[in-house]
Amino acid sequence: MAYKSYLKVQYKTILGSLGWMFMGFALILLLPVIFCIFYPEEFSNAIYFVEAAAVSFLLGYVLWFFFGKGSQSSKLTIHEGAIIIFFVWLGAVFFSALPFVFSNMLNFSHAIFESTSGWTTTGLTLVHEERISKLFLVWRSLMQYFGGAGFAIIMLSSIGGGVSSSVYTAEGRMDNLQPHIKKSAKIILVIYFSYAVAGVIAYILAGMAPFDAFNHALTALATGGFSTSHSSIGGFNSIPVEIITIVLMTLGTTGFGIHYLLWSGDFRQLRKNVEPWTYLFILLLFIPLIIGGVFGSIYTSLNESIRHGVFQAVSALTGTGFSTTDLTVWNHYPLFLLTLLMIFGGMMDSTSGGLKLFRIFVIFKAIWIEIQKFFLPKGTVRYASASKGNIEYEIDSTLLKNILIFSTLYFLNYVIGVSVLVAHGNDLMKSAFEYASALSTVGLSLGITSTSAPDAVIWVQTIGMFLGRLEFIVILYAIAKLARDFKQYLQSSR
Repeated sequence: MAYKSYLKVQYKTILGSLGWMFMGFALILLLPVIFCIFYPEEFSNAIYFVEAAAVSFLLGYVLWFFFGKGSQSSKLTIHEGAIIIFFVWLGAVFFSALPFVFSNMLNFSHAIFESTSGWTTTGLTLVHEERISKLFLVWRSLMQYFGGAGFAIIMLSSIGGGVSSSVYTAEGRMDNLQPHIKKSAKIILVIYFSYAVAGVIAYILAGMAPFDAFNHALTALATGGFSTSHSSIGGFNSIPVEIITIVLMTLGTTGFGIHYLLWSGDFRQLRKNVEPWTYLFILLLFIPLIIGGVFGSIYTSLNESIRHGVFQAVSALTGTGFSTTDLTVWNHYPLFLLTLLMIFGGMMDSTSGGLKLFRIFVIFKAIWIEIQKFFLPKGTVRYASASKGNIEYEIDSTLLKNILIFSTLYFLNYVIGVSVLVAHGNDLMKSAFEYASALSTVGLSLGITSTSAPDAVIWVQTIGMFLGRLEFIVILYAIAKLARDFKQYLQSSR
């Protein structure tokens, strides 16, 4: 009975915390309505966001009313934090889909896909950007911007002491910039917001309209890829715009710990970080290969080949998904290279998805260490480490085990997803490309993602985006915790 009482207290805390988050989320849903001040003709579309906000607030209020007191009476561990993160992300996806459904713009499955693509900063879309309301364009951009920061950062101020740490850690964050979790969150928000403002100004100076500049600054920094143009960045046909986008994508894919070192002027520790060097090395290796793959066969001009090759390579590796050209005309070789870049992904604790460059560096470092050991005297022990942010991690069996588990889950899911796409009549190369884009939360597409796609294809990509953003483990933890607690609750009731 004691354990049963313990579970009741814990889940009261969990549900109370979710109540606070869902009520707070209603405010986020109302943000697009503010743009009616600048675009009065959009007032008729504001009702859809008001209705969705009402649903979110009412559900949150009910949870808080019945369980809210518990949210202040108990501290949670990472295990309970995993459940909160799991359900708050599910709630965000559901509530964010409601405006698309209420407006009859998309059916339920397509609306869930669109909101999942937004919050996971993927960028795959089922809407025609130039045929929808400005409020919905703004909403898509806001989803990606907030999704890039993550709910651990956005909602941290709305939940009490012990819950903060558990949610922050459960979302897979390693970037403890300060000993105090909330101080770390505030630093991240300041950095993130400052870059967004700078991005808007830079885009306007490059000739973009303010509305386009606002949306693209948010989605480029979030490595999201939603655009106001159906032709993505290519629709602006501007080299300055493309350069600014490359800078913002790179800032977005850079871990917040590295940004903190840059802002604090700790260049000595900054130079020790392995991910920026890995990022540059991979780009320097792949860009010439991609340019060689498109020069002559796709583009007759070397300048054009360099322009599109560099941009697409950065977009794929950062997990952004912006494009400057029609990728459906590219041949298999450069598409295969882009697929690899999407799988690699960006840096840890950034807005990017994929395997992440820290893991890739550690894997190759471990291989190199084993090769060196072959030539060393028997019994020689070597210490190896890799710096990320302001922390130096020892490359030991524990770190390698965690990387192996994540990589196995990633590729197992990847094989299943590609198989589903191929089973529905899609080309293997296109399927491998499209599902890498979904699972690594990128957004580049070869046309498989469309409103005419079978529901099975839409849903497997939706699940892939969700799993890729939360990196599998937190979801498995949450489901396992729920199943275990339910089983033990039943046993304690006997």
